[in-house]
Amino acid sequence: MDNSSTVLLVGHGSRNRDGNKEILHFAAQWRERHPDWRIETCFIEHAEVLLAEGLDRAARGAARVTVIPFILNAAGHVKMELPAALEAARGRHPGVSFAVTRHLGMGREILAVLQGQLDRLMKSLAMPDPQTTGVILLGRGSSDAGANGELGKMARWIFEDNDHELVDLAFTSITWPRLETVVQRQVRLGMTQICIVPVYLFTGVLIERIKGQVERLQTQYPGVAFALGSHFGFDKGIFDLLDGKVAGGEIPVGGMLECDGCKYRQAAEEEHLHDHSHTATGACGHSHAHEHAHEHGPACAHA
Repeated sequence: MDNSSTVLLVGHGSRNRDGNKEILHFAAQWRERHPDWRIETCFIEHAEVLLAEGLDRAARGAARVTVIPFILNAAGHVKMELPAALEAARGRHPGVSFAVTRHLGMGREILAVLQGQLDRLMKSLAMPDPQTTGVILLGRGSSDAGANGELGKMARWIFEDNDHELVDLAFTSITWPRLETVVQRQVRLGMTQICIVPVYLFTGVLIERIKGQVERLQTQYPGVAFALGSHFGFDKGIFDLLDGKVAGGEIPVGGMLECDGCKYRQAAEEEHLHDHSHTATGACGHSHAHEHAHEHGPACAHA
């Protein structure tokens, strides 16, 4: 990457300030790995530097800005707000080329990180029999079926690569099933240990909520051994994944997101950006509902 280029990390943003601080700390560590890179950060919400200001900062003195959605699953913010902000930034900075990579996604790199989490949890339980040790991948939850389905793919891959009888997924909010329901089912099916793997990059309000839920579950099921993982944004695999994104080869033609040119997204966008309770279903049959409680909302399932 030359001196005329900027990388802009776009985090979701958390009402828990520690979560935002962790992303800034991540960016600082990433700069240490690449001292010749110019790396900026901004957030979609719940932070001081939001998208418009972040894009403006990244564009100053730059000929090219590479935007990386620092988010595991693409839902409303990635598929709607980010393209709109990019379009506006291109208008404000006509001499700057803006390109955007895919979000982090749920590929083999993230699978390796999740597998590492599971391996550490099994060791903390003294390596019990996987046939009696359930696994629960715990995601944030989205009104976007595609985003939820990505977590389902990870659950299947974990099942394929291990010997656990049960590998389930649960969600912290917006959609179902919730953690308590899945734990109850696994206990009924004979699991005597349960590994809970949060699929979160950084800490935040929901991470604290998960800790409280697991404490209650331990009281409710005293005969079951629980092992709770942690957020994994500082895992080496995440740095490597971002390095690969900057190296190129995955940026869509024209520097657009998959849904950047979707006519159904464009039709819903204007109203969506002003009313986050709006629901519109395009001719493609995809619901464009957005729940602003978190980062998740409308999207054509192109990602």
